[in-house]
Amino acid sequence: MKPVFLKVVLITVLAAVIVGLWQQLPKEPPPWTDAEVVTLKSLRLSSLPELPPDPSNAVVDNPIAAEFGRKLFFDPRLSANGGISCATCHQAERRFTDGLQKAQAIGTTDRNTPSIVGMAYSPWQFWDGRRDSLWSQALAPLEDPNEHATDRRQVLSVIAEDVGYRTTYEALFGAPPADAGQGETELNIAFANIGKAIAAFERTVMPTTSRFDHYVQAVVDADSGRQEELFTDDEVWGLRLFIDDANCMQCHNGPLFTNHEFHNTGVISFPGDVPDTARVKGVQEALSSEFNCKSEYSDDPERRCPELEFTRTGAELIGAFKTPSLRNLENTAPYMHKGQFETLTDVLDHYNAAEDSMIGHNEAKPLGLSDRQLAQLESFLNSLAAPATGLHLGGVASRSVNETTSSL
Repeated sequence: MKPVFLKVVLITVLAAVIVGLWQQLPKEPPPWTDAEVVTLKSLRLSSLPELPPDPSNAVVDNPIAAEFGRKLFFDPRLSANGGISCATCHQAERRFTDGLQKAQAIGTTDRNTPSIVGMAYSPWQFWDGRRDSLWSQALAPLEDPNEHATDRRQVLSVIAEDVGYRTTYEALFGAPPADAGQGETELNIAFANIGKAIAAFERTVMPTTSRFDHYVQAVVDADSGRQEELFTDDEVWGLRLFIDDANCMQCHNGPLFTNHEFHNTGVISFPGDVPDTARVKGVQEALSSEFNCKSEYSDDPERRCPELEFTRTGAELIGAFKTPSLRNLENTAPYMHKGQFETLTDVLDHYNAAEDSMIGHNEAKPLGLSDRQLAQLESFLNSLAAPATGLHLGGVASRSVNETTSSL
């Protein structure tokens, strides 16, 4: 081989290597387009609308009811053994989750503890949406044998025997049933009222601004210096993936990063459990619940229940679970409806592969992202965290989480 030709080949190979290495180097993200800024603004917390009304709960925005509900939320007397409260599983310091794969109270429940932060915006409660209001949801764990394992009469006896509780209850709802001899309707009305008070408290548990929200404001203000202070290039690229190629916004959209809908994304079953039918069964339970929007225990005389009337049913809901919010992911692991994934890395690997579902049809499609892109996406998701002490408890004197848990 002639020296000149060999030199040309070596130069060509070297140039190809240099180009390849250059392509792998981190690139500075391009400026946001006007259309992209509109998308970012739709995700920031300041775009969250006013809380939707709940005419089925007459005390939902009553601060006295919210304070009453706060005390009930943290009161272990509302359980069969006197040791379990709502806060046993919904721990404020963990963004109202518990760090377990499946909730552990008097027994072990079937699923992971969902956060209640911002849940007043959701028309459906629980992973399978088997309740259609916060107050209806609040009642279910009280009688669940694996959670509080109590009953309606015991719950109301706690109210009757506690002078402070009884006084507050009477101010809000009138006298509770006097004894066990009261009729079932009166008993159920009083039990529903307990759920409505707890819901009034839960309605005040809202997320606060994260680093992402501050970044979006810097983008809106065209403040490039502030943007660089708040986000690394990897976080910016991760955000770009989130709103574009990773297709996350198909389900995780809006200021709470959820569409409040139900999707089968092919999540593997919990070891030893049969595949969970999820929403297909949950919607039937919601429709038949004695405490749903159409029930006699609703405070809405018109029984306006469009969610119940127009909800989807059918086999396509097999294996579909509610889309969780992506805010406050920090300290909420493990993830998914039975805590199947320990880390966000595991979650992203799952969606990147999008393998066939064990039951029903996986709506997700393989993403084909590189390891670097997955790491960038995870970096962005971590920017949605907000301090535990910053969770907003608006209707209850805006206490911090720590003050809320220690003021009983």
